[in-house]
Amino acid sequence: MSETATTQDLDSRLEQHRKELTGYCYRMLGSLFEAEDAVQDTMVRAWRGMDKFEGRSSLRSWLYRIATNVCLDMLSAGNRRARPMDLTEPTPVAKAQLTARPEVTWLEPAPDGRVLPSVADPAQAAVERDTVRLAFMAALQHLPPKQRAVLILREVLAWRASEVAELLETSVASVNSALQRARATLADAAPAETDVADELDEEQRSLLDRYVAAFEGYDMKALTALLHEDATLSMPPYDLWLRGHENIVGWMEGVGSVCRGSRLLPVVANGMPAFAHYHPAEDGDGFTPWALMVMEIEDGKITGISSFLDTPRWFPLFDMPMRLPADA
Repeated sequence: MSETATTQDLDSRLEQHRKELTGYCYRMLGSLFEAEDAVQDTMVRAWRGMDKFEGRSSLRSWLYRIATNVCLDMLSAGNRRARPMDLTEPTPVAKAQLTARPEVTWLEPAPDGRVLPSVADPAQAAVERDTVRLAFMAALQHLPPKQRAVLILREVLAWRASEVAELLETSVASVNSALQRARATLADAAPAETDVADELDEEQRSLLDRYVAAFEGYDMKALTALLHEDATLSMPPYDLWLRGHENIVGWMEGVGSVCRGSRLLPVVANGMPAFAHYHPAEDGDGFTPWALMVMEIEDGKITGISSFLDTPRWFPLFDMPMRLPADA
C-alpha cells in the first residue's frame, strides 16, 4: 500500500470520531468553538503520535484519552462558563440594566448536528440530547474538570469504570468516588427538566407555533398565556436576567419593544427547540439577525428563553442567513 493510501486511511479513521469527540469536548468546555479547537488539537496530536500507538486500546479510547488531556489543559485556568442565572439574582424589570460581560464568561449554544452523533439506540440518543441541554450543561460547569470527565464518560457515554480508570490513569475506586461526588454536586445544582426537540408532541409544537404568532404579532396578552409564571429570560452577553411573565412582558413592552415586527425562523440548539430571531433592518430592507432564542418548555408552558445576542457569532454557526427579504 502506498504512503498516500495509508495517510488517507488514517485520515478517514480519525474523522469517523470527530463528531462524538466534539460533543464530548463541548460538554467539558461549554463552548463549541473551544470544543472544535480541542478536537483539532486532538487530531494533530494523534497524527504525530500514531507511531507510538501500540493498539493496546482501541483507537477510539486512545483519542478520548488525548481529548481529555487537551480539555483538562484548557480548563487548568479554573474558568467555568455560566448562564446569567448562575452569576446574579433576577432583576425586577423596573431596575433592569444591561451590563455586558466578556464572551469567555458564557455557556454557549451549539447546533445538534455539530455535537450529537447518529446513535442507533433510541435510549442512548435521548441521553445524548438531554445532556447537551443548557440547564444540564450549566450544571456540568459546577464540577471540577476531572469529575466532569468522569461523569460524562460514565453517565453520558456509558463507559465502564475500568475503562475510565485506564483513560485517566487512575484506579476504579478513584473513578467511582469521583462519580459519587459529581452526582452529589449535580443533585445540588438540580438542572431543570425540559422537553427536548426530537420528542415534542403535537401539543408542544402547537405551543411553539402560538409563541411565534404572539411574538411576531407582538401580542403581549397572548404571549403571557404561553409563559410559565416563573419563566426566565436571559440575554447573553448581558448578565441581566428576568423571572416571571410580568417582568418578561414588562421588558418587551419597554426596552424590548424595538423587537416589534420581528420574524422567527425555527432551528434546533442543544437538543431543544430554538428560533433565529430577525429584527426589521435599519435601512428598511427586510430583516437582520437579532438573537438566537433557545426555548425551554415543560408541562405545556414556556419556562425559559435564552436569547444569545452575538448574532455574527451564532447565525453562521447555525447556517442561518444574515438577512431576510421584506416578504419573509
